[in-house]
Amino acid sequence: MTSELPYRRGVGIMLLNQAGQVFVGQRIDTPDAWQMPQGGIDRGEDPEDAAFRELEEEIGTNAATILGETEDWLRYDLPPDIQKKVWKGKYRGQEQKWYAMRLAGPDRLIDIETDHPEFDAWKWVPLDQLIPLIVPFKRALYTDVIAALGPYVKSA
Repeated sequence: MTSELPYRRGVGIMLLNQAGQVFVGQRIDTPDAWQMPQGGIDRGEDPEDAAFRELEEEIGTNAATILGETEDWLRYDLPPDIQKKVWKGKYRGQEQKWYAMRLAGPDRLIDIETDHPEFDAWKWVPLDQLIPLIVPFKRALYTDVIAALGPYVKSA
């Protein structure tokens, strides 16, 4: 049963530019699905280190400054049909620590053509335009991320 499976530990990054817009990438494997950078935490890895590693792996740079983080770990469940395919069916979803970060430099630092690309396009969006871009099963998670980290948008 799906509810008996554990959550995979991970991190997510709300990357902001100087104008306070949020980075989103369009997933290569899911047309029309956009998301902020996120990924798993390796065994023995600190969540903060994982966040910088994930930025490097997904957007080609880890030139960012941490503005804040979620107090709690936030969760989402995968839909049953996807849960069977992702992570060999070992997890029901992810439990993530989220970080608000500011890109420490110009947009040209971002290069999504990494060794293992996850995105085929990217853009900056205003925070209030983020949720409709996200796959439906992650929208509640993103609402929680915005509630927790949204105040950092103004300080970016």
